[in-house]
Amino acid sequence: MNPVRVGSGSFQYHVDERWAKYPAVGTAGEAVGVACDSNDRVYIFLRGPQPIQVFERDGTPVAGWGEEDFTRPHGIFIGKDDTLYCSDDFGHCVRAFSTDGKPRMTLGTPSKASDTGATSIDYRTIKHPGPPFNFPCNLAIGPTGDLFVADGYGNARVHRFTPDGRLLKSWGEPGSGPGQFHVVHGIAVDKEGVVYIADRENLRIQLFTSDGKFVGEWADLARPCQVFIDPAGWAYVAELGFRAGRWPGTGSPQPGQTGGRVSIFDRQGKLQARWGGGENPTAPGDFFAPHDIWVDSHGDVYVAEVALAGGARAGLVAGSCHTLQKFVRIH
Repeated sequence: MNPVRVGSGSFQYHVDERWAKYPAVGTAGEAVGVACDSNDRVYIFLRGPQPIQVFERDGTPVAGWGEEDFTRPHGIFIGKDDTLYCSDDFGHCVRAFSTDGKPRMTLGTPSKASDTGATSIDYRTIKHPGPPFNFPCNLAIGPTGDLFVADGYGNARVHRFTPDGRLLKSWGEPGSGPGQFHVVHGIAVDKEGVVYIADRENLRIQLFTSDGKFVGEWADLARPCQVFIDPAGWAYVAELGFRAGRWPGTGSPQPGQTGGRVSIFDRQGKLQARWGGGENPTAPGDFFAPHDIWVDSHGDVYVAEVALAGGARAGLVAGSCHTLQKFVRIH
């Protein structure tokens, strides 16, 4: 059986269907986040009984932990020193761990939301920007070691911290103009210190200096959830699309609107490759609801999806729909 191939040009992959499988309805829970350490071990962040599960690059299970550490897993990032940063949106904090699960630091006050006027994870209830955190989504690390947090569903801000957790600066407010956000969902920082924000419900990625100065935006996106910048500067984007995670009152998908997909851009925001679209969301290589993305040192791509919360629970996809896929780079 020939493997499914996706991508185009210099970015072509085959789907590794033998890799660790997580269905939307399963005992392990939904895989919502994924990241790799310096040895290309893969850390899956799950909404299930054991939130962190670790694998070798070939899919061999290594370890699992985190049973009592999270209210609701949302995003994961691994720094160059192999510290894991886990965003707990319902817990209103970001927790840092060693690779074997030993706590190192907590940003925010667990279980205490900051005052933004928000009454739920619906971004439309936000009245004003606030301090950290109100349903934070993701964290990224800049070239100087500073921590940048996308905050998130119940806030409309980006927060910059020192490596030891001291707040330096916050920026952003609700809205659709430059420096404004409707769901600050994903975040990445390149080697020059440029901050990329997946401004999900505004259908764009906004770019800022590390001090929060707006420098531009990319608009060819379908509700971007997360961004990953590789060492060469290529930007990999997990796009939720228009068929999953719809907010009440925002209508149904329109004819021709794309489903979930993955896109790769150069530093200027020019599209290099794209696959998915959700025509057959349970098929290998297609998507229902891409939520997180990571690229290992070999160029292989991992994509986590919210296929349970966004789809299976609502009857939009079968319970067997994947919530994690690995794409092996064809060199």
